Amino acid sequence: MDARRGLFDEFAVAMAVLTRLPVGVAGQDEPGAIAASSWAFPLVGAGVGGLAALSFFIAEATLGSSALVAAGLAVLAGIALTGAFHEDGLADTADGFGGGRDRDTKLAVMRDSRQGSFGILALIFSVGLRIAALAALGDPIHAGLALLAAHAASRGALPLTMHLLSPARTDGLGFTAGRPSRAMALIAAVIGVAIALAALGPARGIAALLLAAAGIALLAMLARRQIGGYTGDVLGAFQQIGEIVMLLVAAAK
Repeated sequence: MDARRGLFDEFAVAMAVLTRLPVGVAGQDEPGAIAASSWAFPLVGAGVGGLAALSFFIAEATLGSSALVAAGLAVLAGIALTGAFHEDGLADTADGFGGGRDRDTKLAVMRDSRQGSFGILALIFSVGLRIAALAALGDPIHAGLALLAAHAASRGALPLTMHLLSPARTDGLGFTAGRPSRAMALIAAVIGVAIALAALGPARGIAALLLAAAGIALLAMLARRQIGGYTGDVLGAFQQIGEIVMLLVAAAK
């Protein structure tokens, strides 16, 4: 396989993992395939953010909807594109960390498809805060740029957390994804940072990135203490924390 085809296939793997779009490539389920494609995570995130931004623009600028309605539709578009993949991870992580007595119980709760009080509350706050932030931004241009930054940077951080932490299980998505190399993790982080700075500007972008990184780092330390590392659900929670914080900072006065 030549270099160009390799990059294309890796991008397709990243898109297949992070979205529900009908794409795929041979070998995408092989151990380590996700880690090898992780450089493309922020690019896929930018695509999701761009389509969410388009939904906001159509709702407000074309259909005349209020900023609140447009914000709700933009968040809904992102959820539809990803199949609520990251939201499900956030809810499962909240249930496991909040309701499990010990490491094994926490992991068992996270694997249970039923949602508990902690997970439901986490989803309410996740969706509510994102809608509120986008509605506060108001106009489609600023909201669209914030969506691009938040979706790209939050996914660009995932390879670095996968490199620094260890999988908490010996099966499941978190384990079979593999461990991105340091170079792969840094490439993804740089792409995510570059998109965020271009979209939000230096001052607001740096503030958003630093606070999002702090939020993800705190959750990573909690995950290491609670279950000894990360799972696929925890990676989804990392993404959600990053996206929420980025949008809140973008909307701050």
